[in-house]
Amino acid sequence: MTPLEAEIRKIIAVDGPMPVAQFMALALGHPAHGYYTTRDPLGADFITAPEISQMFGELIGLWAAAVWQQMEKPRRVLLVELGPGRGTLMADTLRAAKIMKDFRAALAVHLVETSPALQRRQEQALKDCGVPVFWHRDLAQVPQCDPLIVVANEFFDALPVHQAVRAKSGWHERMVGVGDDGKLTLALAPDPIPGFSAGLPPKLRDAPVGAVYEWRSDAFGHELAAGLVRQSGAALIVDYGHEGGIGETLQGVAQQTFASALERPGEVDLSAHVDFSALARAAEKAGARAHGPVPQAELLRRLGIEARAARLKAAAPARAGEIDAALARLTEGGPRGMGELFKALALADPKLGALPGFG
Repeated sequence: MTPLEAEIRKIIAVDGPMPVAQFMALALGHPAHGYYTTRDPLGADFITAPEISQMFGELIGLWAAAVWQQMEKPRRVLLVELGPGRGTLMADTLRAAKIMKDFRAALAVHLVETSPALQRRQEQALKDCGVPVFWHRDLAQVPQCDPLIVVANEFFDALPVHQAVRAKSGWHERMVGVGDDGKLTLALAPDPIPGFSAGLPPKLRDAPVGAVYEWRSDAFGHELAAGLVRQSGAALIVDYGHEGGIGETLQGVAQQTFASALERPGEVDLSAHVDFSALARAAEKAGARAHGPVPQAELLRRLGIEARAARLKAAAPARAGEIDAALARLTEGGPRGMGELFKALALADPKLGALPGFG
């Protein structure tokens, strides 16, 4: 039994079964035993696009620079990354930004990170970047005085997700409790969620018995969008997900292999697909405009990844095979490709108009 499982069992013993979202929040973010607060999981458990190739972060940097131009080149701009991993994406972004000296001179980098282990990696990666860098534990700590450009790669999939299951009596929230065998198990709250069907998209209200529906709180998306409107900014969100629907996507991963979401809490990464339609609706309620989503492959091609790959191969012919493999991983579909499963959604102050890669 992991230390976190012992803590979770104590909570259940006092309060009864907890919602899946509460379990996920504890498993990932518990201050002493959470998965992200105690380790650097990149490489060991999963790999993200910035770790596959420098091309990904470089193109994000060019996207940010183009957005800054649309903002009419403010003298100060906050470049914010949510969940910056090892700092690889930001390092690549800043390197690409060197071609626009005025843009780099305007930048202050703000990283929203809850993991002490990952913050140490970010500090090492960015120690010589030549741009002021600040760290915050949540978005609310980012200054509210200058225009914003926000990047979030594989951030929203780790936000806690609620689950409800359709029964004959209505939709019941799925909970985590202790089963008769003494193991953590999934169960349903005894009472249906009042008025739950009325809040679903019309096409989902007649879902069959046994159907599972997942949702996240709108709070973070609303907070992000409100900041973009208040500070005349834009955000680029890249993650894996869908545009609304029935189905269970919560999964556990350990050592790059699927694992039970309930076993070894605190030692297994948990994530669930992002509902881009719900995220866009939350942003629009806050006054922002949503662009997309578009497949990751489409965005990267529009931003010039194939031309960038050709230049890298010309500069380093010995790495041509490696570069081609990375390009395929980022842009192709199928079980190993990220190009179709991963999607890009941009949120922005409506005054900015069409955004690069989404026109």
